[in-house]
Amino acid sequence: QVQLAESGGGLVQPGGSLRLSCAASGTIFSIYSMGWYRQAPGKQRELVAQITSGGTTTYADSVKGRFTISRDNAKNTVLLQMNSLKPEDTAVYFCNSDLRTSWYAARMNYWGQGTQVAVSS
Repeated sequence: QVQLAESGGGLVQPGGSLRLSCAASGTIFSIYSMGWYRQAPGKQRELVAQITSGGTTTYADSVKGRFTISRDNAKNTVLLQMNSLKPEDTAVYFCNSDLRTSWYAARMNYWGQGTQVAVSS
C-alpha cells in the first residue's frame, strides 16, 4: 500500500503565496517522479509541475516563473512553492507519484486525495 499525504492548501488573495507538501509513505521500492496536477471545476485535470528522481523539472506554461517544485528524495517528499497566485490558479491540487513497490513490480501512478487552493479577494 502506498499513501500520498498532501497539505498546505487554503484561501489566499491574488498575488499571495502558498506552499503545498506531499509525502509518500508505505511500501516503496523506488520513486521515479513526483508531481502536482490540478483540476478546476468543469475542466480536465492538468499537469502543474513534475520532478524526477534526478531533479529534472517540468512546468505548465501557465505557472512558469511563479511556481517552484522541489523534492527531498530521502523523505519521499515533494514541495510546490506557489507565488504570485492568480484567481485562475484556483483548483483542487493532486499529488502524483510514479513508483515501484518492489523490484519486480511494475511502475504505477499513485494519487493523493487532493487539497483545495482558492485564490480570491
